Amino acid sequence: MMKLTSSINSWNTPEFRDVLKDEIEQLDAEQLPLQQGLANSSYVGETPFRLMIIGVSDDTTAVRVHAGVFYAGIIAGCNCSDDPTPVDEQPEYCEVEVVIDKTTAEAKVTLVQD
Repeated sequence: MMKLTSSINSWNTPEFRDVLKDEIEQLDAEQLPLQQGLANSSYVGETPFRLMIIGVSDDTTAVRVHAGVFYAGIIAGCNCSDDPTPVDEQPEYCEVEVVIDKTTAEAKVTLVQD
């Protein structure tokens, strides 16, 4: 499980959204459910993803963040040496919920289904 220590330390400050965005954007894309959120392609591309905070709420134990993720996907060909299909990145977007435990800073990210 990932820890978002800087984010939880900045909770209830004006910097929280910026700190959270920066901390999540430093994560490896494999730590987010981007593959499951693909709509226009078959694999997550290598271009770094960008996060947009949509909403934030909290309760006694956790901070809940609703966020949009902009990223690139690719449609993979057969990878044959004579495959003329270029690898083009397609724009992708999905929404996630990030739940951060206020005590441990452990975070769980889940895909928000439409």
